[in-house]
Amino acid sequence: MTQTGTETDELRVWVDQDLCTGDGLCVQYAPEVFEFDVDGLAYVKDGDGDLKLAPGSRVDVPTHLRLDVIDAARECPGDCIHVLRRTDDVEIAGPDAD
Repeated sequence: MTQTGTETDELRVWVDQDLCTGDGLCVQYAPEVFEFDVDGLAYVKDGDGDLKLAPGSRVDVPTHLRLDVIDAARECPGDCIHVLRRTDDVEIAGPDAD
């Protein structure tokens, strides 16, 4: 399994709430990036900790959390976390990754 781009490219992440199972693995992996809202679904947070509730909202992944966010996407039972390279929007982890 290659980790294309995880070391040098900046990443962005978003959660598809329509597929979220509310399992919570993402919050365990990276609580600085993921958080539950009152609806019991996971959402992403920006660098200031503000929850992004709009569907498809993307946030930058802090460099020190890249592998945690990628692992969260790979382990997510709902297959709802999308991790993209910022430079070209290619999904490197999540349901649409190659």
